[in-house]
Amino acid sequence: MLQLVLFFVFGIIAVAAAVNLLVQRHPINSALSLIVVMASLAALFLLMGAEFLAAIQVIVYAGAIMVLFVFVIMLLNAGEEERTTGSRVAMLLGFPAAVLLAGLLGWTLLTHNPHPVTVDLSGRFVGSPTAIAQLLFRDFLLPFEVTSVLILIAIMGAVVLASPAGTTTRPGTPEPPAKREG
Repeated sequence: MLQLVLFFVFGIIAVAAAVNLLVQRHPINSALSLIVVMASLAALFLLMGAEFLAAIQVIVYAGAIMVLFVFVIMLLNAGEEERTTGSRVAMLLGFPAAVLLAGLLGWTLLTHNPHPVTVDLSGRFVGSPTAIAQLLFRDFLLPFEVTSVLILIAIMGAVVLASPAGTTTRPGTPEPPAKREG
């Protein structure tokens, strides 16, 4: 019973932090909300008996990836977001479309799913760290490395887009001497 209560508590914390991530005006506050989401997901993994995944969630995502996000936010010097009223077309068509899509998804899941979804909170987890490592570094090595390269390219693109127009030298380096006419 306690495990079920903790599951719902950490689930509510994860959802609340995710909503907070979306409504924040400042990017640093959004990044901190994302860290709370990652930590609550790690707690959910612990409750399901996946200690290895919980540790990886904290070390890799809440640690390294979020430090990288905060570094890029600081590098871009991102300020507070401007609030706009939004598009009238998006307001008039977006909300009814979202309600229609949610209704269609619910109807499809309720009528076409022969096996109802059940959640096993017994704490059993199939998969050792060795098996996960073999999957990640043997079977899925190419997608893993492609994702790493794409993240690196995205960071480099953000730095290029954030740099002032017409600058070709790094900040703090002296300008090359001007050519003499004569």
